[in-house]
Amino acid sequence: MVTWRRTQMVLLSAQGMPATKIAEVTFSSPNRVRDVLHNVNADGFASLCPNYQGGRPRTFTLPERREIKKIAKSTPAEHGLPFSTWSLAKLADFLVA
Repeated sequence: MVTWRRTQMVLLSAQGMPATKIAEVTFSSPNRVRDVLHNVNADGFASLCPNYQGGRPRTFTLPERREIKKIAKSTPAEHGLPFSTWSLAKLADFLVA
């Protein structure tokens, strides 16, 4: 959908339509239209395809969640740690280690 909308912006611009009118037609802002057009001029048609980085963080599996829950319900002293209750930061540090 993103590629189609960006391509539509380029085609309308090639037909001489101003950025404000393109924005109305594509339901975006004039600044976004200008950004797309500048990117196409600078990087070519490859810039029409989204290049998303990152994404959703990895999720924990059910066995991992059970282990995290078991440790969170225990006391830090059971794991040889010198404090009596978990804070979120201490629990996170312990689980990462």
